[in-house]
Amino acid sequence: MTNKNTIWKYNRPFLLKPAGKDYLWGGRRLNDDFAKGIDMEPLAETWECSTHPDGPSMVASGQHAGKLLTEVLKEHPEYLGTHPQTEGELPILIKFIDAKQDLSVQVHPDDEYAREHEHGSLGKTEMWYVMDASKGARLVYGFHHDIRKETLRRSLEAGTVEKYLQKVPIQKDDVFYIEAGMVHAVGAGALIAEIQESSNLTYRMYDYNRVDRDGKRRELHIDKALEVANLHGSAEPRQPMRVLRYKKGCASELLCRCKYFQVERQLVNTERCREMADVQTGSNSFQVLLCIGGCGVLFEEHGEYLNFFKGDCLFLPADCVPLKIHGKAQMLKVSC
Repeated sequence: MTNKNTIWKYNRPFLLKPAGKDYLWGGRRLNDDFAKGIDMEPLAETWECSTHPDGPSMVASGQHAGKLLTEVLKEHPEYLGTHPQTEGELPILIKFIDAKQDLSVQVHPDDEYAREHEHGSLGKTEMWYVMDASKGARLVYGFHHDIRKETLRRSLEAGTVEKYLQKVPIQKDDVFYIEAGMVHAVGAGALIAEIQESSNLTYRMYDYNRVDRDGKRRELHIDKALEVANLHGSAEPRQPMRVLRYKKGCASELLCRCKYFQVERQLVNTERCREMADVQTGSNSFQVLLCIGGCGVLFEEHGEYLNFFKGDCLFLPADCVPLKIHGKAQMLKVSC
């Protein structure tokens, strides 16, 4: 039997409360489907796990409840483990996106460009997991064919760029890896979980001539976008073969692995049995669990527990107490 005093030396998991964003293209689903309770309409994004100054998350349970995640990680850098870090900052940002309208056609810089031109910021490589998509929903993924910079600039100025863009149909459970430099856009009708570098650098290329609530067109960043955009034609992205691996009470599959993050989808189902599924906690790095469906209970060995529901985000510090999970839920597990 594990000694209770020994267990308390471990770090303990906690729930996070997101920051909200009311971008003009957003809808209501993050409040309606995920019960976020954020007084914004539209509610376009919720930054579920974030230490970025443009939208830090808050701790919502445990001894640190009510503090910004940034503040907690400054006080407890051991929660991040051995991962290279800046004081109090995560290398990743995790968000939900509700696209009622098309997002702007945009591109993100890589780390090298961002460090040189954006005051040392990180660039932005990201991954999208499609939680839901309306009939006919699409996304922009690069260009059909190679395009010259001068041609692209003229088409942006003339409003004819869409004829060059590759638009890909999407459906629930699709996964897309968007490397820095890839011209892209989330299309209307998509509900997405996004895992990305901790960056808020977006260079808008084209925004359909929309105006904001004050009647002004949003700023475009065409010069910078043309400096960082990959202008080669892109093969239409195909969904990779995914393999479920089963263990007691849980099945998992790898969705994405890159130098910035790893994302797995986990299907937990222990409703019909008394047993619980083990949660693999890393000893030398933090992990994040994002519940994208169902609900359950996260149990610590000494009897403490956390209830979680669809839309909840849980932070598991490095050297986390051993955990088990009970319930029926679909989760994204993110690690670095």
